[in-house]
Amino acid sequence: MSQVRTRQALGGSSAVLGALAAQGPHPEHAGELMLFGQLVGAWEFEGVEYAADGGSSDHTGEWHFGWVLEGRAIQDVLITPARGDRADGQPAYVYGTSIRFFDPRIGGWRVVWADPVNGKLSVLVARQVGDEIVMEGTTGDGLPMRWIWSEVTGTSARWRNLVSSDEGGTWRLREEMRLRRLGEGRG
Repeated sequence: MSQVRTRQALGGSSAVLGALAAQGPHPEHAGELMLFGQLVGAWEFEGVEYAADGGSSDHTGEWHFGWVLEGRAIQDVLITPARGDRADGQPAYVYGTSIRFFDPRIGGWRVVWADPVNGKLSVLVARQVGDEIVMEGTTGDGLPMRWIWSEVTGTSARWRNLVSSDEGGTWRLREEMRLRRLGEGRG
């Protein structure tokens, strides 16, 4: 066994994380990659979930974005509540990850969200629509859904989750988050 393979076998998670992480966008589609590349870095957020009956609940958390897979994709980790805000032994409400990459064959982004805490998996396609990033897919119940990034600046952003129960005729806001960038600018 080569020395590299021996080190990787002994490294466990470190070897996976080392192979996953990238320093920036891959040059092949660098321009397109910046649609989500502008989010690379650490964020905190305040959010509201809206129930179908009109009720709502507030939550806070952290959201981290980074370049992965030789800079061909961006992966994020979304945590609610933030790790520093949880009491000892308090479980996460959400602790999930998305991987998103530009697919030139469709002229858009493929996005996969995995939330093992809640057993959820979402597959969406994202495109720029005006000043927004609109991701479209279906809920676990097969209803059309949209996740929308808007008002993105170097220091803040807005994210919304909408669902339609009439095949896209009307949309109901299910969740909204206001993000604030932590630390230095874009990564």
